[in-house]
Amino acid sequence: MKKLILVGLCAIVTILNANAQEELERTTPEYEIKVITSVESIVPLGLGRSRLISANVERDYKEFSSEQTEEDNTRNKSKRKDIRVKDFEETKLLNFYNVGGIRFQNIAANDAVISSKLTSMLANGWDLIFVTSAVESDAGETDGQGIFITRYIFKRQL
Repeated sequence: MKKLILVGLCAIVTILNANAQEELERTTPEYEIKVITSVESIVPLGLGRSRLISANVERDYKEFSSEQTEEDNTRNKSKRKDIRVKDFEETKLLNFYNVGGIRFQNIAANDAVISSKLTSMLANGWDLIFVTSAVESDAGETDGQGIFITRYIFKRQL
């Protein structure tokens, strides 16, 4: 009798677990991710270019990925030209520097434009989930290069 009750309980738990898993799969929301990137020039004399970039097309990373193993270390054969995106939104931003040096007005102007874009994204149902930034700055007299890059990562439920 005890074995029968134990088997019955195991069957009920298994059925409830399967139903719960099925319900979870039906109700788990799917999301899409969108990355907006600001690239702000920190090249002296204002010679660089600054932009806010947003791709309008999707790419499947799997098409450009390969898996390396000890047994198979075949080189990734995907073509860079297939990764390139020609359909994107490009918003002009001002450079951090001009002939007179750093321009705080330009930074404030960029902040206003970026804020407008982020506000638009939020109004269209996107949630800002992460922000990351980096800088490659001027390394001295022989290096006239430099950018400040920020990535805004959004998600939206499908």
